[in-house]
Amino acid sequence: MKLSREVKTAILVIGCIVMFIFGFNYLKGASVFDRNIELHTYYNEVEGLMLGAKVTINGLSIGKVTAIDLNEDYSKIKVSFSVSDAMNFSKESVAQLYEAGLIGGKAIAILPVIDPAQPVQDGDFLLGEIKPGLTELINQQVAPLQNKIEVLLTSADSLFAGVSNVLNHQTQTNLKESLAGFTLTIQKINDLTTTLDRMLRVNEKAMETSLSNIATTSVNLERLSDSLSRIKLAETVNAFKNTATQLSAVLAKVDQGEGSLGKLLQEDTLYDNLNQSSAALEALLSDLKEHPKRYVHFSIFGRKEKPSNNTN
Repeated sequence: MKLSREVKTAILVIGCIVMFIFGFNYLKGASVFDRNIELHTYYNEVEGLMLGAKVTINGLSIGKVTAIDLNEDYSKIKVSFSVSDAMNFSKESVAQLYEAGLIGGKAIAILPVIDPAQPVQDGDFLLGEIKPGLTELINQQVAPLQNKIEVLLTSADSLFAGVSNVLNHQTQTNLKESLAGFTLTIQKINDLTTTLDRMLRVNEKAMETSLSNIATTSVNLERLSDSLSRIKLAETVNAFKNTATQLSAVLAKVDQGEGSLGKLLQEDTLYDNLNQSSAALEALLSDLKEHPKRYVHFSIFGRKEKPSNNTN
């Protein structure tokens, strides 16, 4: 049977439409022959989520977003998405909204709760939650830092205001004079260091000689120490001990009245005799002063003086 031109044209148009549908669904990640179920969830806000956004489990794409709309009282946003009916996670699973990338918009990740006895059904609602994105995390970290920076700037402003009040014209003049004095002091220290360096260079040989003499003296002291260490100090100490013992014995005998020295110190007879002898000597000297002629006889012409008849 021969087909007419019109029939061929109709078959060609229908084939193109079918190929377009297959191609469009392929580009969207869906297949015409796959059987899908539609699930729903609610979010407080879905900024960045677009129709056709992918739905994943552990990074694997299993579906796409099919509808985004407000609920009946406009308090939340209802999001519908289709997944393959081969999924066996339960309706207790969580549909988490997350950022797919810095410029990749948002997507939905299923956090599955596996329960083969109660698999998810078409039309079920999953619990929705929003994962903080990179921008939100940065804002959360930056906000406290911003507050601290503001407080720091306020403190710095107050500090600068206080410094401005303290550093008046007179204070600035005093500070400049102090810095000038400090600079002069540093210059003098540098000059002193230069002078010391020059003195050390000039007296380098004398210092070397002095150090050599010190080394020689140290050697001599070491030799003297060795000589002293070789002296028999123990024998010398023993000799001193013996001498002290003998002296103690002599002193003990003297204290007991033994010997001439002991008797002299202990007995009163010698003391009395000495007193009597002293008194007699004193009387003799007095008589000698009063009557010197009794004891000394001399004459220019050799005449002897007559003895006195006076008796005392």
